[in-house]
Amino acid sequence: MIKMKKVTLGYKKEKILKDINLHIKDGEFIGIIGPSGAGKSTLLMSLVGGIKVFEGKFNILNYEMTNIKKKELIKLREQIGFVFQGYNLVDRLSVLDNVISGMLKDIPMPRAVIKYYKDKELRKAQEVIEVVDISKHVKKRCDELSGGQRQRVALARALISDPKIILADEPVSALDVKSAKKVMNTLKKVNKSFGVTVLMNLHHLEYAKDYCDRIIGVNNGNIVFDGKSSELSDEIIETIYNTTFK
Repeated sequence: MIKMKKVTLGYKKEKILKDINLHIKDGEFIGIIGPSGAGKSTLLMSLVGGIKVFEGKFNILNYEMTNIKKKELIKLREQIGFVFQGYNLVDRLSVLDNVISGMLKDIPMPRAVIKYYKDKELRKAQEVIEVVDISKHVKKRCDELSGGQRQRVALARALISDPKIILADEPVSALDVKSAKKVMNTLKKVNKSFGVTVLMNLHHLEYAKDYCDRIIGVNNGNIVFDGKSSELSDEIIETIYNTTFK
């Protein structure tokens, strides 16, 4: 699904991640951890073609990222859902309208403007809204919801386009513990029930250890750990975060 061999990534002339080797299989649930500025977001954003590839072989869903064309990049992004830390919802619109906005590439603009949706579109929206357990709030404006509820709306919006991959950039860092666990449980449910590959940057180490099957540790532009969460020892954590436990 995703293959990187000796890949170097960055912006303009600045190289952020260097000599990256990574192989991600279909259906994995992966957490990316590391200190601020380590390159976690660069790694995640490279998976939607937002980062310059300086060298190496980099393939996502059979698209070669080193020389991908604009039309190919559009098709690739249609297969990837993105969940942002800041939700990126339209607050004045309802939960339903925000979720269906994930299908705008398939809905003519005139119908979208007047919010005229076909039955099959409404059925699909209801399906993903039920998956993320937000049905009772479907008619509410998004600015009436809690942070955790808003993040689950964002997840439903990403899910409605039937993505093969969902990328989540610090999806629970702004949430309280109860809301964060609800979002993490929902992401896990989406991964297991739909077989969607999930990759996320995580600020909270405990969520990475509790929920992720595989963890990628990034430090100073390099992958310094790639393995099962059960293999994440104190020594490895010290290496990833440049810290020492007493």
